[in-house]
Amino acid sequence: MNSNISTGSTIKLNQASLSHLPGNVRIPKYDRHQITNGIVHIGVGGFHRSHQALYLDDYFHQNPGSDWGICGVGLLDYDYDRRMRDALLSQDCLYTLVERSPQSDRARIIGSITRYLFAPDNRQAAIEAMANPECRIVTLTITESGYYYIEGSGEFDVNHPTIQHDLHHPDQPIGTYGFLTAALEKRYKQGLAPFTVLSCDNIQGNGNMVRKMLTTFAQIRDPELGRWVAEYVAFPNCMVDRITPMTTPPDIKMVAEQFGIDDAFPGVTEPFIQWVIEDTFCAGRPDWESVGVQMTNDVHPYEMMKIRLLNASHLLIGYLGSLAGYTYVYEVMADPLFEQAVAKLMDEVTPTLQPVPGIDLDDYKKTLIERFSNPKIRDQLPRLCLNGSAKIPKFVLGSIRDKLQLGGAIDYLSLTIAAWCRYLSSQDKQGQPIPIDDPLADILTQRASLSELDPKPLLSISEIFGDLVESPRFVEAVADQLRSLHEFGVNGTLVRFSQAH
Repeated sequence: MNSNISTGSTIKLNQASLSHLPGNVRIPKYDRHQITNGIVHIGVGGFHRSHQALYLDDYFHQNPGSDWGICGVGLLDYDYDRRMRDALLSQDCLYTLVERSPQSDRARIIGSITRYLFAPDNRQAAIEAMANPECRIVTLTITESGYYYIEGSGEFDVNHPTIQHDLHHPDQPIGTYGFLTAALEKRYKQGLAPFTVLSCDNIQGNGNMVRKMLTTFAQIRDPELGRWVAEYVAFPNCMVDRITPMTTPPDIKMVAEQFGIDDAFPGVTEPFIQWVIEDTFCAGRPDWESVGVQMTNDVHPYEMMKIRLLNASHLLIGYLGSLAGYTYVYEVMADPLFEQAVAKLMDEVTPTLQPVPGIDLDDYKKTLIERFSNPKIRDQLPRLCLNGSAKIPKFVLGSIRDKLQLGGAIDYLSLTIAAWCRYLSSQDKQGQPIPIDDPLADILTQRASLSELDPKPLLSISEIFGDLVESPRFVEAVADQLRSLHEFGVNGTLVRFSQAH
């Protein structure tokens, strides 16, 4: 019996077992040993593995022997990052990615990550990987809350405990800026050129954001280093899109049963994929255009479209769907009332968008409805709901501000805020407690519970809402929707909305 075959009928995934995998599984056809790590990626989760790593896997099939391989880095001393470390290291950094459509499931093995470092085990190794001259791009998927940005003021959150730790312990950082600055400092002192920092998170102007925060951090550490970072490091903006649910035990089982692969941490994703990048790099880049990435000199219209349509819809689906007792996005979308509400929210947001080159917005919105409705993508609502304090400002409040200025309707936008407020009071319609996964959970739940019908205590958190609480129209709209949710429930409120609009 082949040593790569486990006691069942599955094959344990690793480099040696690739040739034994079933013929319906696409495997890397390039020599992974010939690849060097020109990219270090911080935050190896489901999304990175279904998106940036897949584009590079495609790239290596066209460009064997490339110097754009990925060294993955996990910074957080959490169970998730430890599980990712254990899975990748036991599988030679290989993993299965399954694209699921209503018609079929397609599996492929991704080989573009050739090294993985778990920073809590060895912080210096992670710093050295970025300080190495081979590294020319550092990419980030660290979630919205990983940027230490004060929403109300737009300033760097210098007093955050992680930032304070990294300023006082530069050789033993725990946060992204601490690691990046330590690596850049090494390169600066050795006379090496810096690397490009490419944020791949759902933040409008993500490159501008990380430029401001990292430069501020570096200047506090060392003004001379800060000046060098400001002058020579490139921070392209980019827009990323691919719905990628968290991997679950049923996903692991599906990969074993359908494809005969024993994979400790596969990824499951939808067929749709998009990546638009501002072409501003200081140390070279792959020829991403050859694998379908759109390089542009202005990402802004694309990211506005995606954040305000897709991500805002996700929040409406997440909070309202949770209150209605649903578990998965596709279940929510199977309810015609919810599907109509999502479509109406997108229509409400559309006047705030700029024309997007090459995109028909009506087609894009129809595609979003189809993507949300895909029953094979078992995207769980808690994933959409977590870190609302970071997501609401970035995905919803910009549209509300623009609509207030335009004098347009904010019915569905304010319903999204009201649903969040109701969600924070922590019970679904069965009376079951809803756990709030958010760095500000204590203050959010406390403010939301002060009054079931008055959103003002929550809307007064300036770190989230800025000065929006001073808009009577906004506050009244949210209060109206909150009263409706309290009095008529989710379905009753959506019925009233459908009749009124």
